[in-house]
Amino acid sequence: MITKKEIQNRIVEAVETVKCTNPMAGSITNTVTINFVANAQLAVGGSAAMVYLPDEGEFLAKAGGATYINMGTLLPVYEQTLPYTAKVLHEARKQWVLDPVAVGIGSLRTRLLKQFKEYKPSIIRGNASEIMALAGLWGLDGGTEGSNARGVDSTDSVSEAKTAAVALAKWTGGAVAVSGETDLVTDGSVIVYSYGGSHYMQKITGAGCALGGVMAVYATVASPFIAALTGTAVFNLAASRAEKKAGGPGSFYVHFLDELYKATAADIANNPFEMEEA
Repeated sequence: MITKKEIQNRIVEAVETVKCTNPMAGSITNTVTINFVANAQLAVGGSAAMVYLPDEGEFLAKAGGATYINMGTLLPVYEQTLPYTAKVLHEARKQWVLDPVAVGIGSLRTRLLKQFKEYKPSIIRGNASEIMALAGLWGLDGGTEGSNARGVDSTDSVSEAKTAAVALAKWTGGAVAVSGETDLVTDGSVIVYSYGGSHYMQKITGAGCALGGVMAVYATVASPFIAALTGTAVFNLAASRAEKKAGGPGSFYVHFLDELYKATAADIANNPFEMEEA
């Protein structure tokens, strides 16, 4: 099993490489949170490109280092854009991040997410209910039928989603990140619990969406597991620091982006985490 020191060294390498190279991670994302996603990607040192159309999705898939696909606020054109882009990414062996927002709600969303199973996203990020529902949709261990999400909020705990997360990671050969009070990241053989964060994260729109976009930035330079863990760690670190300065959700948002920008590679690698075998 990989050691804690090895994980920390790889996190440092990922963060420093991103800051030095300014890699582009394209996004097809939630219209509610598109600005937050782009700003978070920029804050950690990446470059953002937000698109909607099938041909633009194809361009990103071929030209970018990694791509982020978020299922929130589906537009009619996404019925073409999302599966086409995912197919191109899979065939080109490019890394991509899937956020299965509100999985189980609506026939179009369900149909698209079923298609994604064969395209094996490199990283899947969601709350516990979404991860369990996606595993159920794909017929994997730990899955549930339908969605236990309240809108985009989870009604299940991170610990309840562990089996589903491991099963999804084993299927894709990538990584799964479950967001909650304590975040879980797994590659199917190792499970890491990342600590930090803030209660204000639940009081602003799009923290999870932005996290998926940041994971895509790190996926341009690192393995799915390290990219998912690095994104999780920098968010937990920045949120815990921002909370100490904030007077409410509005000022927290501003301080959070500042802390994403200011976090050093060593700071991020040393954000508290524990690990176990899956």
